[in-house]
Amino acid sequence: MSETARLWTEISFNIFYLIVIWWLVIAMWVRREHVAEHDRRTADLIMWAFAFLGFGDIGHVGFRVLAYAMGGLDATVNVFGTQLLLAPMGSLATAITFTIFYMALVMMWSARYNKPYGWFGYLLLALGVIRLLVMTHPANGWNSLQIAHPWSIYRNLFLMLMQLGVAFLILRDAIAAHDRTFIWIGAMILVSFVCYAPVIFLQQRVPQIGTLMIPKTIAYLVIAFLGFFKFYRVKSVRLETTPAIP
Repeated sequence: MSETARLWTEISFNIFYLIVIWWLVIAMWVRREHVAEHDRRTADLIMWAFAFLGFGDIGHVGFRVLAYAMGGLDATVNVFGTQLLLAPMGSLATAITFTIFYMALVMMWSARYNKPYGWFGYLLLALGVIRLLVMTHPANGWNSLQIAHPWSIYRNLFLMLMQLGVAFLILRDAIAAHDRTFIWIGAMILVSFVCYAPVIFLQQRVPQIGTLMIPKTIAYLVIAFLGFFKFYRVKSVRLETTPAIP
């Protein structure tokens, strides 16, 4: 498969993913008032986590499509006198919101199990802040189509540590509480990590390994559906809000 064909396959899949994600986010927003009170904060955090993820991916996919419409991935726009490549700006947008997504998952874990963040939870949040700061360094090469090694690895190491840490916290407490939905959520975070890590370390040498981003994205879709069916599905809402008949 040529590089152009691979990119268009990726973009087509991401457009489908965005349609599904935004359908779920909108459905969550519409039904949020019916979520059981004790689940409201957890449910809201899932909704906002995927809203941020969706916003970033709109930039990632939208800027790539726009760049192709303007002649190719090297298309630029003039912003305050600076020529900016569209495609890398989309990558920057999704890198920012991806970080916020995992910070929201830390908060979701705390809300779900009524646990204080403790030193480990605060460490995970701090990793997100450090990643955002690392991303501001010019060596990240955000205005380039080339992968900026080693800085692309530096910034993604913080994200991968967040992934493993969040998965650990969720799985530890979900297994203890026999919480099947969140056991699956923790497992899907690990699946995304297993798919994401090889891309970060090997994509420059093996470009085809970028296709692992598709199963990684499917893992996030599974998490979104798990959250939706757990807290927002009409049947679940009715069962939790209808008073028992004496």
